[in-house]
Amino acid sequence: MLAALSIGGFGVALLLSLLLTPLVKGWALRFGAVALPNARSVHKRPMPSAGGAAMFAAFAAGFGAAVPLLGESLKLYAGLLAGAALMTVVGVLDDRYNLPARWKLLGQAAAASAAVLAGLHIELVNLPFGEAVMELQWLSGPLTVFWIVAVCNAVNLMDGLDGLAGGVSAIATAAVLAMAILMNNPPVVVLCAALLGSILGFLRYNKAPASIFMGDTGSLFLGYCLAALSVFGFKQVAFFSLISPLLIVGVPLADTLLAMVRRKRNKTPIFAADKGHLHHSLLGLGFDTKTTVRILYGSSALFGLCALGLSQDVLWLAVVVLVVVVLLLYLGAELVGAFSLPRKPLLTVLRRGYASYRRLRDKRRTVKGGPA
Repeated sequence: MLAALSIGGFGVALLLSLLLTPLVKGWALRFGAVALPNARSVHKRPMPSAGGAAMFAAFAAGFGAAVPLLGESLKLYAGLLAGAALMTVVGVLDDRYNLPARWKLLGQAAAASAAVLAGLHIELVNLPFGEAVMELQWLSGPLTVFWIVAVCNAVNLMDGLDGLAGGVSAIATAAVLAMAILMNNPPVVVLCAALLGSILGFLRYNKAPASIFMGDTGSLFLGYCLAALSVFGFKQVAFFSLISPLLIVGVPLADTLLAMVRRKRNKTPIFAADKGHLHHSLLGLGFDTKTTVRILYGSSALFGLCALGLSQDVLWLAVVVLVVVVLLLYLGAELVGAFSLPRKPLLTVLRRGYASYRRLRDKRRTVKGGPA
């Protein structure tokens, strides 16, 4: 039953996303939701934005087709969908009118509050390496709103290359899906399947070279869904439940944290836009766009595997995960120049490895093509 519902929700969302995205592209051009090239952007021509509207519609259809059949209370699901709809509207308005930051933040908080009012709460925090549990009580609601808004903005900052935010979100969704399967959490399995279908359908048009951008419409919608599903899906995790959701969205959150540290160090406004994000830094090292996206995909998958490892409640595995996460964060700090580091050993290894790969690839192409 669960497998059929999940596959059905995934299929409905995938098909609708494939069909609706070209329609949204035409609508975005008429509506004026267009991303213009600027000093920070990689694209060189105006691009239709607000493609996230197609993902939301596809997700809502897949979600609506499957969830009611689970026999669960619909209040929470209705609240989750209402919050997703409101977050999508905020994104559409921002893509069209470039909303002031305070109004955009207010809209995000309102969307997050809709989920909280429907019953989505971070209620307990299980502390690492022990049995201690901290009840959040009155802090539960505000912390949940903060979490959702933070993840929304982290995914938004990650949306800088064709297919990057969508692919990273798809990998994070797959990690939550795997966790939900391991914990036997049917509602989260179905919701993740529908979300994954909507993302993959959109990526058909968003991968390089993209014909449409998801815009803030898509990044805020995806951030909302990932934040909400991680709270919904990790309530049953007894070990490291504080850390596992953070790892699921580790790449965008790390990018945001490093950006804040970098701007503080450089004495620039925390919310000022710049070209110092992870994808910008990788491009600056000489990686092409597709390789940069693949590196960040791999990092996201590694964070997801770390989250799954922590859920197994094995101490030695937790230590391994901790070492991997520290190395990844240190590499990110080297990459974006977050600290005054005299040497960059991990980055040097990465650069040399990529150079060796390119030499080997060029050699194989030469041998395959024969002498000119």
